[in-house]
Amino acid sequence: MPPNNDPNSRETLAVHTSLLFDPIQKSFLKNVSVEVNTKTGAIARLYQRDSSHLPGPLSEHDIDLRGKVVLPGFVDSHTHIFLHSDKERLHSHQMRDESPVERTVRAVNHARAALLAGYTTYRDLGTEALGNADANLRDCINRGLTPGPRLLVATEALASNGSYEIRTENRLARGSAVGLTLPRASDPADGVWAVRAAVRRRVGEGADVIKFYADYRRRVMRFPPDTEGPGGRLLFPPDRRERNPALPLYSQEEMDAIVAEARLADVPVAAHAAETSTALMAVRAGVTTVEHIFADTSRCRDEMVAEMAGRGTIWVPTLSTAEEGFDEHKFECCKRAVKEAFDRGVRLAAGADTGVFNHGRNCREMEIMIEAGIPVEDVLVAGTYTGWHACGGDASGFRFGWWDEGNRADIVALDADPREDPKAFRKVSFVMKDGLVWKRDGRPVDAFPATQWPEEEAAESAEESGTLREPAAIPLRSALCAASTASPSAPSFGGPTPATSSIKGSRDPTPAATSDVGWETDSFDVNLG
Repeated sequence: MPPNNDPNSRETLAVHTSLLFDPIQKSFLKNVSVEVNTKTGAIARLYQRDSSHLPGPLSEHDIDLRGKVVLPGFVDSHTHIFLHSDKERLHSHQMRDESPVERTVRAVNHARAALLAGYTTYRDLGTEALGNADANLRDCINRGLTPGPRLLVATEALASNGSYEIRTENRLARGSAVGLTLPRASDPADGVWAVRAAVRRRVGEGADVIKFYADYRRRVMRFPPDTEGPGGRLLFPPDRRERNPALPLYSQEEMDAIVAEARLADVPVAAHAAETSTALMAVRAGVTTVEHIFADTSRCRDEMVAEMAGRGTIWVPTLSTAEEGFDEHKFECCKRAVKEAFDRGVRLAAGADTGVFNHGRNCREMEIMIEAGIPVEDVLVAGTYTGWHACGGDASGFRFGWWDEGNRADIVALDADPREDPKAFRKVSFVMKDGLVWKRDGRPVDAFPATQWPEEEAAESAEESGTLREPAAIPLRSALCAASTASPSAPSFGGPTPATSSIKGSRDPTPAATSDVGWETDSFDVNLG
């Protein structure tokens, strides 16, 4: 199909591919071109060419991604933007000791690292003791103040009283000079009407998704964790039961009320559940997703899987966290459980619990799913299209994660094929989000120009009103262009998007694009050693 020749066509970008993955068909398509509306940040149309060749020379409005594997932008369905690796500092200590300013600065770095790793959407499930700061960061990204994924946030998670807190033994005379006062880690609520009120509070604070703890290790202070030094260890820990098991935080009636109230506000619900028994309760309540599910003490996994498959509940297994925290045997058990659930029809979304390990390394979740035996195509669906469903689908306010007219123009290109290279997801050489290019030829593109004097701004404005400049001469920014009209004879997949000027992709991988040392995350928090 020829490119769009409408007079307004220079107000669009054309992204040309030789291999593009379609999550709806679960297949790789050849020779597809994607037209991006530079004003709205969405896909204008898609058309398939007769061959890998282009009908004419590349112009300043063409991006050449031929020779790469092109995908919709990745969705991480379980993140914590304000946390960094537990190996650097335990998350409870981050919540307790790091200042709000430090945590915010880190979060800005995390957002950039994630975007450059190809993650154009984050479902962020709790600030962990920073209130609704995730909603504030979301708004800063949406206003163009800092780069980052599209954030869909939970603000604070719901938990029953005394259940999800920063734990310390130094809490005598709480609130006085004698004891230690700590920030709250959740929005506590008990009882049917109180949990409904908590959902209303979260919605009022700007939450895109409601998260609640179906279970947690709420009796941790019965046998406090061991500490270093003399007298820091229990001499006789319990030998008849697990020292700190995950226990239900809510009754079935309370879970039902949380979901019912969230539905009134058209907000999806995510349930944290370590045990299959509490996951089953959450599924029956009608949650959108269940997170984790690492243990089957009650031996009800089969019943839970059947219920999830029957209801269409999405499982976000956070296998990356299991790899970080469990021994090899338990980790292998987790992988087998996820593969068996997939084989029985349970929908999976790739969510890494990113923040437990560093942002920018999110793709480890998809790698583990493939290692567990899930086909590459299904893993790509879990990391794109099902991620959109986990975010609430149209309730999120956007469409992303697959190719269609009007969907957000989120495009990622890999320098390797994940069907052949197990580390392909680490080799992201091109990132576009909402029609803006943030990475090309394996290198970050700075979208924020240096501060200019008034006469420089006037000269630039005059130049932009004429012809577009050469690629190397300008910092990347959105071009203020009108929408293009798709040719009615073109087989269309597509929709509208904000654009960039004068960008041409390279088919020759650069060292930065092909190296996976440090995973090229560009994060100040990532240890590249």
